[in-house]
Amino acid sequence: MDLQLAGKRAVVTGASRGIGYAVADTLAAEGADVALVARDQAALDTAAARIGRPGHRVLALSADTTDDAAVRAMIAATVAGLGGVDILVNAAAQPARPDAARSLSDLADDDLRTEIETKVLGYLRTARAAAPYMVEQGWGRIINISGLAARQASSVVGSVRNVAVAAMTKNLADELGPAGINVTVVHPGLTVTERTPALISAYAAGRGVSEAEAERAMAAGISIRRMVTAAEIADIVAFLASPRSVAINGDAIAAGGGARGAIHY
Repeated sequence: MDLQLAGKRAVVTGASRGIGYAVADTLAAEGADVALVARDQAALDTAAARIGRPGHRVLALSADTTDDAAVRAMIAATVAGLGGVDILVNAAAQPARPDAARSLSDLADDDLRTEIETKVLGYLRTARAAAPYMVEQGWGRIINISGLAARQASSVVGSVRNVAVAAMTKNLADELGPAGINVTVVHPGLTVTERTPALISAYAAGRGVSEAEAERAMAAGISIRRMVTAAEIADIVAFLASPRSVAINGDAIAAGGGARGAIHY
């Protein structure tokens, strides 16, 4: 299937590693020009060099999404470098940790405040800066990377930040839909990225089991009995970024390999 992404201009935040990098790489492979965004310029330059393909433009733009002026400058630089913005993928956030849940007595205000500032408001800032360009041209796609903690009661911080992203997504979808802009949210579960080996090692050490046993235990609640990879998440995002995804707007796509026993309808 041709996703019709050739020549599209995409901004991907959190693109120096993990899911963000995988998304940027997949969009570039599909023929899109891509602006990679993160805070670490050196890591961005390395990522851009790996993603770069003859005939396609790749920008490496350092920006902190907690800073509105920096976000607006980044979008302006993208427009100057690529000629516009067709696709925005928000993935700039602290990765969820399996051991990050805290009891109410240990939960500090700043635990949640930091996540709202980075993930929720960060996504809002980039959407707010990019949307006018999409509205003007009458077409666009915004995909927000959230997480399956939105559907699980294991972490107050994880659940609140991800539910907030989903709620924001639906509101933006209803507002921007008439202008030809679809806004969706993807909920990855525990995903294989560069940090996964360290997570497995820590899990194994904490429970006194082998790393193979730890990996099986971590995937026990997943229907396919293994963790989904960042590249597999990127395949879903690439479809949502394409003109072929027009029938999906405002909705959440669970992308964790299936949660055993749960029914969502």
